[in-house]
Amino acid sequence: MEGATPDSLLALHAAGYRAVIERLGPGRVLDIGCGEGLELEAFALPGRTLFGVDYKRGALARAEHRVRSGELHVAQMDATHLGLATGAVDWACSSHLIEHFRDPAAHAREVSRVLADGGTAFFLTPNRPADFENPFHLTLFVKEELEDLLRAWFDDVWVGGLDGTRVVKEDFARRRDKANRLLALDHFDLRHRVPYSWYVTAYTKVLPMAYRLVARRDTRGATGITADDFFVTSEVDETTLVLFAVVGMPRRRAPA
Repeated sequence: MEGATPDSLLALHAAGYRAVIERLGPGRVLDIGCGEGLELEAFALPGRTLFGVDYKRGALARAEHRVRSGELHVAQMDATHLGLATGAVDWACSSHLIEHFRDPAAHAREVSRVLADGGTAFFLTPNRPADFENPFHLTLFVKEELEDLLRAWFDDVWVGGLDGTRVVKEDFARRRDKANRLLALDHFDLRHRVPYSWYVTAYTKVLPMAYRLVARRDTRGATGITADDFFVTSEVDETTLVLFAVVGMPRRRAPA
């Protein structure tokens, strides 16, 4: 949410896409869970055909309006059942998506299926020890767990991290402390006792208000944090913010 979401979160997502873009070549590029297409425009270079898919039709309409490219195609799809032919794309990006599935293997399997034999796919997902509580994050990983999952569907797997500078780490720690103080008001842990759908509904309604109340000084560029404050690393520890995987040689069928 531009203007409401803290600068560091917007910058983190932008830095993740930049890491992907730096590794892209020509060909057919698929952005899975593209949302409103904030990053799709950066993919639009000569020699590329862009496919943006998302579960929400309203977001796709805004993505179409945002990206003025004749080589952009958007469609509403489920990321575990993509309406694309086997081997249809040369590049695939799954940014902060795989953690939203109770069965993340179904998503990895589908990315493997639509990726061309010589293609490359990218997965970005929160590093479990560094993540904030979020009811939409159904399956979180540490590095070894993500590697194991992806090796079932790709023969070439590298997993590193997307991390931040000291200023970024301090910003995340400060906001995590604020969030924990708010959660501490739930003395009886009601959010985990009520039906899951109730928790999601409450979270969706409360989060924008919470951002405006406790994160006003963290938005609209006030912190000075940008995508330049993040970097890709092969060294991953409990403080690393995001896991970044680069995979190829799709298997399309898990080993027995």
